[in-house]
Amino acid sequence: MKASVYNTKNQVVGEVDLPDQVFDVKWNPDLVHQAIVAIMSNRRRPVAHTKDRSEVRGGGKKPYKQKHTGRARHGSIRSPIWVGGGVTFGPRNDRDFSKKINKKMARLALHSVLSKKLSDGELRVIDSLEISQAKTKELKWVPISTLLVPATENKFIYRASSNLPKVKSLDPRSLNVEDIAKYRNILIDQKAIQYVQ
Repeated sequence: MKASVYNTKNQVVGEVDLPDQVFDVKWNPDLVHQAIVAIMSNRRRPVAHTKDRSEVRGGGKKPYKQKHTGRARHGSIRSPIWVGGGVTFGPRNDRDFSKKINKKMARLALHSVLSKKLSDGELRVIDSLEISQAKTKELKWVPISTLLVPATENKFIYRASSNLPKVKSLDPRSLNVEDIAKYRNILIDQKAIQYVQ
């Protein structure tokens, strides 16, 4: 499929052939949601942790004898029903939140969200995203909430965009569903399309 190529002044300067299998895929919101949830879940690292009765210090000695005290029988002062005892159903840091998503499904979700962005006019191909120096002022033309996808040999743009709020530069080989869905505008360098494909 054909797409217009723009320069940094928002002027059309040519056309480019985009691969249909990447940029002309039916929108599948359920699959995209599943892929984003999987990415976020796999990044999740539980911190909150409570000790159960086997981890709480002390409690090795039976607090009082079994019979003839008139009290309920107990074997440890670290039982969950005692103050200072273990926690029964508290959060644990060994919990696994990871989710598996098949490679074909993840790829299809990526193609689906790229196609949706292109059809909505939120994805544009730029003739060149190369800048001469790693200065933030070089990217003053970039709108808010933009994902920049430069060619891989361009290094300055990563440093220049790091100081801009709601602007991110991403290697074309690291494209993911979450970042594409998160940012309103996607600007792809013409040379980066081959890596995206």
